[in-house]
Amino acid sequence: MKKGTIHIYSGDGHGKSPAALGRAVTMACQGKNVVIIQFLKGKGLEDSEFLRRLEPEIKLFRFEKSDGNFTELSKEQKADEIINIKNGLNFAKKVLCTGGCDLLILDEVLRLIDNGIITVEELKDLLDMRSDESMNVIMTGITLNDEVCILADEVTKLETVKGEPRENLD
Repeated sequence: MKKGTIHIYSGDGHGKSPAALGRAVTMACQGKNVVIIQFLKGKGLEDSEFLRRLEPEIKLFRFEKSDGNFTELSKEQKADEIINIKNGLNFAKKVLCTGGCDLLILDEVLRLIDNGIITVEELKDLLDMRSDESMNVIMTGITLNDEVCILADEVTKLETVKGEPRENLD
């Protein structure tokens, strides 16, 4: 059995989520099952008719209710969304514990650390729940530090070479 990898797509350039989605499509073409859990994406890909056509091989989940930017929400709205985000993390735990897919994408999970919703240690504990060592995991987010890098087998940093980085387009 081939050992799965934990991969990070990071950086201020756009393209992290599309790169992860590209890996998802590649896996689906190989007959593998993919679960994508999006965090802090506003509307995100939730309403994508294209992705719905890719089911059951690619399943997309988003637990947040607000379409707004998390940092711009009121204190009460943030508290509600943190509960929803924690539900998403609990679902990720279930997927990791049961080996519920061949590839798990935790889209923008690194931004949860940036926003103080989880710690690097909590992310490490989540990844340690992976019961099927052949399962691949992709995490995306802007900030990358040494503590986070240690969690991954592979790290890809995307950066904008020309033009301004565009937020929320990745």
